[in-house]
Amino acid sequence: MQNGKLNFNNRRTFLKKTTLASAGVLGLGNLQAEPSLYEKEKTNLKLPKDLTILFQGDSITDAGRKRDHYYANDAWGGLGSGYVLPVASELLGKNPTSNIQCYNRGISGHKVFQLANRWEEDCLQIQPDVLSMLIGVNDFWHTLSHGYKGTARSYEDDFRKLLDRTLKQLPDCKIIVCEPFVVKGGSAIVEKEWFPAFMAYQNTARKISSDYNTNWVPFQKTFDDALEVASVEYWCPDGVHPSLGGGYLMAEVWLDVFKKMMK
Repeated sequence: MQNGKLNFNNRRTFLKKTTLASAGVLGLGNLQAEPSLYEKEKTNLKLPKDLTILFQGDSITDAGRKRDHYYANDAWGGLGSGYVLPVASELLGKNPTSNIQCYNRGISGHKVFQLANRWEEDCLQIQPDVLSMLIGVNDFWHTLSHGYKGTARSYEDDFRKLLDRTLKQLPDCKIIVCEPFVVKGGSAIVEKEWFPAFMAYQNTARKISSDYNTNWVPFQKTFDDALEVASVEYWCPDGVHPSLGGGYLMAEVWLDVFKKMMK
């Protein structure tokens, strides 16, 4: 203490020596202080002070979310039980000094034109800094099961119109386009009905992502590779809706793309 004030440099030295001495008494002479959780989890992400992320799509994004829990970062059902939840959990847990707001507005069964019908309220009014879109499986699937008359061309036209509309009002929004996928062998997938027809939708989504210079999340390859490790029943039993393990894989791949985008 100097002039009634603590000398913090001397205090830190004292505490360090005391800690090392205690370690020596315990026979842990080489023990070093364990870094804090946040020291361990430091990333090179250049996140702005405020960041709003919106997840849009169909049932894979919806994942049973509670529709009346419409506010951001809801831990009690508002983010659903799919890939959005572990994505938001990691971003919030590892970046506590950033004001990150994560919204889930996926709705089960939706196709691109249905996103467009609710886009003002469920996207433009939210004003996301990052918009993630996973849409397309129903645009094809419902031609088999619901009598939907859409085509890969109408899927493309609707998707492009939606992106044009978004970028006109939110020109600085960073967009992530996720690859629509199915997992072969799933109970809902009859291969001769799905392939190669569904690939036209995947190729369309990839081309749109390239044309608009968006960030691309390759979910199909993720699950194709995963099948070399475990069965479709483990990752995605019906071939469309991922299990907990499948949702974790999706989150990891999505986060990898997001981190590269934000560096």
